[in-house]
Amino acid sequence: MEHIGDRGIISLTDAAAYIEYSLLASYRERGFGLWMVSVKDTNAPLGICGFLKRDYLDAPDIGFAQLPQFEGFGYMLEACRSVMDYGVSPLNFPKVLALTTSDNVRSQRLLSKLGFSEIGTVQPSNKETPFLLFSNP
Repeated sequence: MEHIGDRGIISLTDAAAYIEYSLLASYRERGFGLWMVSVKDTNAPLGICGFLKRDYLDAPDIGFAQLPQFEGFGYMLEACRSVMDYGVSPLNFPKVLALTTSDNVRSQRLLSKLGFSEIGTVQPSNKETPFLLFSNP
């Protein structure tokens, strides 16, 4: 999960606080957030996928990350398709955005398979490097 940034989580207490004040807060405030993604047959956790709403974007964006040992099997593509279907109905998003770094070619390919097109870059104030910005539609 090299491209999602360091959240400074080094203990179970840190993890619980991050879940409560970031992940669960999104559900309370907006009605959506990130879900755990797991392998259907074994229920083994493999990553996360869902919607975020960042202050510097005018629409929700899809976010995803997976453990390296699960890459290349299509799990995240399947999860993202389900999440996008949920964004269309019942959430009724007119568009969904996505962000990735210029060196994250795997995510760029996944976004292309989901129907996203690159529309520019965005420079969050807390980041040194701009992100590529994608939109669907």
